[in-house]
Amino acid sequence: MRSRFVVFSVKNLLDNMLIIFMLLIACIVSLNIANNLVETASGNRLLPIYSVETTENKVALTFDCAWGADDISDIVNTLNANNVKATFFAVGDWIQKHPGAVKILNDAGMEIGNHSDSHAHVNMLSHEANLKDMTKCNDKIAAITGKNVKFYRGPYGEYNNTVINVAEELGMKVIQWDVDTLDYEGKTAGEMCERIKKKIRNGSIILMHNDTKHTADGLQQIIDTITNLGYQIVPLDELIYWENYEINHEGRQILTK
Repeated sequence: MRSRFVVFSVKNLLDNMLIIFMLLIACIVSLNIANNLVETASGNRLLPIYSVETTENKVALTFDCAWGADDISDIVNTLNANNVKATFFAVGDWIQKHPGAVKILNDAGMEIGNHSDSHAHVNMLSHEANLKDMTKCNDKIAAITGKNVKFYRGPYGEYNNTVINVAEELGMKVIQWDVDTLDYEGKTAGEMCERIKKKIRNGSIILMHNDTKHTADGLQQIIDTITNLGYQIVPLDELIYWENYEINHEGRQILTK
């Protein structure tokens, strides 16, 4: 009888701990949503750069790197063959696992951006935690490239005022996208090209990923599609404005002077 009571008590304790944990998570999520609503309602919500208002037929190609790295050489070879420079947003954990891939990107003249250190949900992190996370990733990039990091993209496309403020404190522009190839869903090159055709415009920022089913083998077709539409692919550094700009409600960066 006593042993049954002990088992019952332990089960109750575990159930209660699980309930408390779930309630804690719910509170954190609710607080984050509430903060975002306050930012939006007050008109003080900051936005990252989704695209750039420009009369020039220029676009940027970006890749998120968070998984494997077996296709990095193939991607770089295709970019080099077309004289295209792209930006690769790398997670710190990925950099630590694949320093050789980072060196390949850097040696090829590709821009390497910060994609957080561990691919956490950054909207749930404090100012201090975001600062620590971004700094760790920047340090890993600098240790290989010797360069300061100019761009940041949050995991899962997440951002809020805290995330943007911290990135800007570290001298980085927060970059999103307005054309998503959905390559991570296993889209074929043809399917990705159709998405690009429907959405691309002057100043577009195109999202891709490495270590997906068709990104590497479909990249030449994607580059051909973009250039055949009359667009030039340029580095983010050449596409965005660094000063005298505003960002409108859809995240489009507009030169003000």
